Amino acid sequence: MLKRVAFIILGALLFISCSSSYNKKLKISATTWIGYTPLFYAKEMGWLEPLNIKLLNVSSLSENMYLYKAGNADAYVGTQYEYNILSKEDSTLIPIMLFDKSHGGDIIMSNRAIGELISTSDQIDAYLEMDSINYTLLEDFIKKSGINEERINYINEDQATISTLESIISEKPTIVVTYSPYDADIKKKGFMRIASTKDEFDLLVVDAMFTTKKVLQNHRGQFEGLKKAVDRAIVELHKNPREFYEKVKPYILEIKYDEFRESLNNIIWINENMPRELKNRIKKEDFPIEDLI
Repeated sequence: MLKRVAFIILGALLFISCSSSYNKKLKISATTWIGYTPLFYAKEMGWLEPLNIKLLNVSSLSENMYLYKAGNADAYVGTQYEYNILSKEDSTLIPIMLFDKSHGGDIIMSNRAIGELISTSDQIDAYLEMDSINYTLLEDFIKKSGINEERINYINEDQATISTLESIISEKPTIVVTYSPYDADIKKKGFMRIASTKDEFDLLVVDAMFTTKKVLQNHRGQFEGLKKAVDRAIVELHKNPREFYEKVKPYILEIKYDEFRESLNNIIWINENMPRELKNRIKKEDFPIEDLI
C-alpha cells in the first residue's frame, strides 16, 4: 500500500514538473530561409501553441544572432558560421536540431559575368550580410575566381533590404550574396546566378537550431515536441507542397508557387536519416552533433 502511494505521489510530482516547464514560454528566432519554413508551417497549423513556443520572425541572420545574444530568444536557427561566433562566447552552446544542407540555396548573383568581374578595373559593389555565412561565401568566391579584393566595396545590408533596393539596378559592376527565397526578387532586377553552394564551393553549409545545454535540459519536452512538429511538417511538404506553400506564404516574401518549388531544389533535408558521409564531414568541421534531438 505504501509503495502504491509512493508511486502515485512520484507520478504527480513528475506531472507537475512537466506541466510547470510548459508554463514557461520558449522563444525561438528564425529567419526567412527556405529551410526553416517547416517552423512557420507548424506555427500556422497551431502545433506550437500546446508546446507554449513562440516563433520570432527576423529578416537577417545577423539580427537573429544578436536577438539571441541580447537574451530575447531562448534558441535560434542559423548556420555553423553563426554558431562558431557565439560558441566562442558561450562554450555550452550546442546544435540540437538539424534542418537542411544548402545545395545551391546560398547564392552569389551579379549583373556581370565572372569574366567581366575579373577583368574590370571598376569598383565592384558587393551587397551582403557581413556577420553571416554570406561573408565566408564571398571571400571564398573572390579567392577562387581571382577577383582583386581591393576593388570590392562591401555594403552591409540585411536580405530583406537588399531584395528591395533600387540602387542595385545600375550600370556599375555589382555582386549580391543572398539565399533562397530572396534570390527570386533579385533575379527580377536583372541579376544572374554566378555561383552557389551546389557546385562552385567546397563549403559545407548546414542549418540547425542552437541553444545552451541548460536551456535544453530545462525545456527538453518542448524541444522534443518541436522536433516532432518539424518532422511532421516536412512530411506534409512532400505530400502536399501546394497546401504547405499556402500556409507559409506570408513568411516568404512575394514568391510564387513555382518559385517556391524551385527553391526547394536548393536544399537537402537532413532532419532525419543523415547520410554517414555527411555525418563524418560535419564532425570534421568541429560541429558537435552528440546532443541532437
